[in-house]
Amino acid sequence: MGTTAAQQHTGHRAFADPAPGPGIDTAAVAALADETLDWRFKAVPADAWGSTVRDWLATGPTLDRLGTPLLTLDAAALHHNLQAMAAWCRETGVLLAPHGKTTMAPALWQAQLAAGAHAITLANLPQLRVARAFGVQRLLLANTLLDPAGLAWLAAELDHDPEFAFTSWVDSADSVRQMDAALRAAGARRPVEVLVELGGPGGRTGARGIPAALDVAAAVQAAPTLRLAGVGGYEGALAHDASSAALDTVRGYLRDLAELHRRLAPDYPAPTPVVTAGGSAYFDTVAEELTPLASEFPGTKVIVRAGAYLAHDDGFYRGISPLARTTGATPLRAAMHGWARVVSRPEPQLALLDAGKRDLPFDEGLPEPQLARGARASSGSGDVASGIAELKDAEVTALNDQHAFLRGAGDAAPVGAVVRLGLSHPCTAFDKWSLIPVVDHADAENPRVVDLVRTWF
Repeated sequence: MGTTAAQQHTGHRAFADPAPGPGIDTAAVAALADETLDWRFKAVPADAWGSTVRDWLATGPTLDRLGTPLLTLDAAALHHNLQAMAAWCRETGVLLAPHGKTTMAPALWQAQLAAGAHAITLANLPQLRVARAFGVQRLLLANTLLDPAGLAWLAAELDHDPEFAFTSWVDSADSVRQMDAALRAAGARRPVEVLVELGGPGGRTGARGIPAALDVAAAVQAAPTLRLAGVGGYEGALAHDASSAALDTVRGYLRDLAELHRRLAPDYPAPTPVVTAGGSAYFDTVAEELTPLASEFPGTKVIVRAGAYLAHDDGFYRGISPLARTTGATPLRAAMHGWARVVSRPEPQLALLDAGKRDLPFDEGLPEPQLARGARASSGSGDVASGIAELKDAEVTALNDQHAFLRGAGDAAPVGAVVRLGLSHPCTAFDKWSLIPVVDHADAENPRVVDLVRTWF
């Protein structure tokens, strides 16, 4: 990820060198290794200030040099997840446009593109600007862009770079008219490709029903600054578990999306229309329902947009990921962990940790205690000879802004011990850290830091 010197020093590469032409400016990503470390980055210690990322990594830092609170990524798990998802996409015949908003990390986007991702999906205008700053050449906006200044910027990007491929969503005739007016005012020369978004009752955005979606498509065809490129939507807004009822709801929605594609197929001006759905929870069902369209309408590209697969988690996605629910599939591995120090033991069964809502995700479940470093020999659990104890019966019961309430750890977590936490929901983990250390293996006795991932939120 742009830190070759450090990776050579440690003997472990966070990722293989990117393949030629992965659709991103690899020089811009590599230049991140030249950024100077300082007080802006809460993950790095003060003794690293003044060094570049490259030079500090070349010293071979280990986890015990870092302070708490902390978020880390696991290089071995990231590599596993990259390969597992790429293999699944090849086997099922879908393209992958991972949702880049999950990480907002160009180095991780580069790794995903190098592993075969077709494009990067984003959610809003600021995210698009980050992607273009790093030369991402194929972008899917899973949203409607209506801001006139933003559309003027987009028109200029498209006009100045003939290799830049961009697709947006629309879900109403009003949004079509506003986009068209703004693009006309900006003097756009290249039409903006758009997908008609189909929604569902109680869901998020998207035209409610096939007739309404067909009206949107008609409005697109009448707008000279837009080009109808396919259909899309998000099934994850309609369900939140893997129960039979939830899967039936998802399947019904996807069948409507497929029918919308069939109804529009004669009207697509492009020979390779897009059908896209699939967050990180139901991409197997998306493939089952939508891949037949590629045979029924040759040239159709079926794209899933899973983004959380790369970091995975020890919570929501651990339970709902298709690769965990499918017999014979290669399951994903949690690649992110929190680390927090016990700073208080005010009651026998209560320990306060120095990480809270400002540091760790909590919207899809509280952090999960996994082990403690600095455990007492009397803990009776884990490898106490090395001061590491498993926290099998402990739980985090609450988070404040800067503290976690750990109960049930007993003597395994004395004041000063560092607790490793499994986390749930990558989308609200990365946004709390502008620089994230990557360790070679989170289960190692003293993990080695092999990279630093820069994010932009």
